[in-house]
Amino acid sequence: MNLAAGSPFRLRIHESLPSTQSLVTDLAERGEPAGLAVLARRQTHGRGRAGRAWQSQAGNLQLSVLLRPGGAARDIAGQALLAAVALHDAATHHAPDRALQLKWPNDLMEDGAKIAGILAEAALDEHGGIAHLVLGFGVNLAHAPEVEGRAVAALGPIPPEDFTATLLERLEYWQDLRLLDGFAPIRSAWIERGPPRGTVLTIRQGDNPVSGRYEGLAEDGGLLLTVGGSLQVFHAGEVIGDGHASRD
Repeated sequence: MNLAAGSPFRLRIHESLPSTQSLVTDLAERGEPAGLAVLARRQTHGRGRAGRAWQSQAGNLQLSVLLRPGGAARDIAGQALLAAVALHDAATHHAPDRALQLKWPNDLMEDGAKIAGILAEAALDEHGGIAHLVLGFGVNLAHAPEVEGRAVAALGPIPPEDFTATLLERLEYWQDLRLLDGFAPIRSAWIERGPPRGTVLTIRQGDNPVSGRYEGLAEDGGLLLTVGGSLQVFHAGEVIGDGHASRD
């Protein structure tokens, strides 16, 4: 498959890999230049956030992308949100009639069912800056694998190669915009694609779930919730449950 002329990405397609994320991370540590994208038609040991296994079936998307965006460690969270915006763009391009929404920080949802997730892993240099960033995209394009305790859905069927081309194009667009205008337009775009303000969300940090009314994103991308009348910002944790509109 050929990417658009002038694309900064180099795509390698494998019939089967243990993990695209592990391969790209290994290559990054060996000095691979930015722009490598590895797509596997099947993945035997995929992984998601918090060490969870990610079920990978033929026809779904298993893709990892190597970036070297520079910046400080605090910019990693913003890069994950940028990737989520690009993912939403690609999904709505290929499935324009679907009611898709982002869940903080970077899951793609439809009516409470998960369609896709992103694993963002970075290494820091000796000065504390970002040496490299690997973005792993897992998207249910053809199949919605059963996950205990979680609703899932599929977007397609959509050929993984076609989705990859669109996703990389949108990733390039938002990275270029970030270089020109900083994080602010990415933050605004994420808010447009996220839950309605006032939605009641529950975020879990360890064994401590906290519920509050969604108020958007902080300037650095943190999740803003009104909890017990006080506005709080969360920079880590997992949003659980489907969320519902506040009656306040």
